[in-house]
Amino acid sequence: MRTEPFEKYAEDYDAWFEKYRWVYLSELEAVKKLVPEEGKRLEVGVGTGRFAHLLGVEFGVEPAEKMGLIARKRGIKVVRARGEELPFKDNSFDCVLLVVTLCFVDEPQKVLKEAKRVLVPGGTLIAGIVDKDSFLGRMYEKKKEKSRFYRYARFYSAREVIEMYEREGFENIRVYQTVFHPPEEVKGIEPARKGYGEGGFVVIGGLKF
Repeated sequence: MRTEPFEKYAEDYDAWFEKYRWVYLSELEAVKKLVPEEGKRLEVGVGTGRFAHLLGVEFGVEPAEKMGLIARKRGIKVVRARGEELPFKDNSFDCVLLVVTLCFVDEPQKVLKEAKRVLVPGGTLIAGIVDKDSFLGRMYEKKKEKSRFYRYARFYSAREVIEMYEREGFENIRVYQTVFHPPEEVKGIEPARKGYGEGGFVVIGGLKF
């Protein structure tokens, strides 16, 4: 994973969530649909902690030091590490989140394998993605060379991520989608609907057995 832009522009990254507040809150509501009510939680690629601190996530993994510093200010216990090599024991967490993380890692399948390792049996894995096949994915792909962050991203479709889950043996896979308009046109919290194919942001949940 290329961490340079996330080190250099950590404050700019965090400011996006204020500029596009309704998009952020729509995404947050969609993730909430799949987060279990109780249990020990970890976010891999916690960034500046925008999702973790509102979802009751206590622990975070983040390779970019400056992003992690901002997350710590939001009360997250952040470890500097990569998703491909999580510094935790087997069966440590009830829920692992990957919110817009898979598109930035070098080995997404290995990240899912590690997430499964640290989950307890019956634990939940949740991935939030910009769906490559959606209007938003196509929009980001088209202008990614001009983006400080997304120029390094490799977007995946919802179907591709579901297949990654299936390869790792996750079961009871559930999917929600939201953000049905370009970010600058979103003027309120958009609904979280089941399935994928329309929304630009897709949340995929599965259970470890």
